[in-house]
Amino acid sequence: MSGSQTKNAALTTALAFHYQALIGLDKCFSLKEGQSIWFEKDGDVSLISPDALESTQTEVKDYSAALTDHHENLWKTLKNWLAPEFNYAQYGVLVLHTTQAFGATTRLKDWNSQSAEQRLQILKDIFAERTEAQLNAEKPSDVIKLQKAVMASDELLLKSVLGKVTLFTQADNGQELEKQILSRPVGIPKNNLKSYLYGLIGFVYAQATQQSWCIKDQEFAAKCEELTALLCKKEFTFPVFSGYEASELEVELHHDKPFVQKITDIEHHEMIPDAVGNWIELQNSLLEQLDEYPLYKDKTNTYQNQLVKKYKLAYSSAQLEAKDSIKSSKLLYNRAIGEQPLNMGNDNPPLEYKNGLIHDAMDDEERDLKWRVEP
Repeated sequence: MSGSQTKNAALTTALAFHYQALIGLDKCFSLKEGQSIWFEKDGDVSLISPDALESTQTEVKDYSAALTDHHENLWKTLKNWLAPEFNYAQYGVLVLHTTQAFGATTRLKDWNSQSAEQRLQILKDIFAERTEAQLNAEKPSDVIKLQKAVMASDELLLKSVLGKVTLFTQADNGQELEKQILSRPVGIPKNNLKSYLYGLIGFVYAQATQQSWCIKDQEFAAKCEELTALLCKKEFTFPVFSGYEASELEVELHHDKPFVQKITDIEHHEMIPDAVGNWIELQNSLLEQLDEYPLYKDKTNTYQNQLVKKYKLAYSSAQLEAKDSIKSSKLLYNRAIGEQPLNMGNDNPPLEYKNGLIHDAMDDEERDLKWRVEP
């Protein structure tokens, strides 16, 4: 089995179809009550509204070559809109949506600001460039066939259609379109945005049946609400703490830190690996690029201050009861480290998080905390 790439033609078709789906998805966000997005109804993407003037038919082209006077995309699209089976009257606007930029010398640049008569004259001028030999060739080019079909249309029909045509050029490519869609949801953490996008894309494809492919305004709004409820964190949640136990190398690396020395002072050596592990986990959590980092840091500072206040009270009580300094110090350590965390709102912080904060406070010389209890 070779490691060859996907057949180019099939891949190009698939990407073009996916780009069309993204265009339709983006239009779903602007749906009003009673409106719907249709794929492959009268063309690529249709916005159907109870008011025909608000309905739009969009032909989607993802091309890199410039949009010139004789480019097939323009003439093929016009031919489709002039076809007897296409009811142009049910649309207020007909859009050629293309990633192409206008060619340097094209006469189409001012199209959107011109009247139907002016647009028709542009087409006549372009068509007039064709020679008799080109027009009457035994095998004319595809674009000439399209041009002949368009210009042979009834002039009244042609002007009616041209009056509705908008050229939307230099449209966003697929990647930019995804970024635009991802900028719409509010309150969803950055790391969940891709899941939000994939959820909507999956929803769009799932609406296709053998008979039609339609997305209604209410159905789309409901899906957005469902994904938002699923992916939006309504309350602050903690990073994962696994109860990491420091290795001998890590203990050696941090043995000079004040919080480690204070455990050594009370001869509680067997507790040092867990203490260093809790401290490392806390520091790592504060370095992670969390979506909620500012909130996490703020809540962590507040919570640590509460722990310190509680510890000072426990230390004062231990002093009053102390008879044996080392024994009392170890008991104080065991109670403080083994005690269940204080609640933080509706959240119960991890034990390792609480203990990491205690060791971090012990490491802060300005707080002047210690484990050793002097009778």
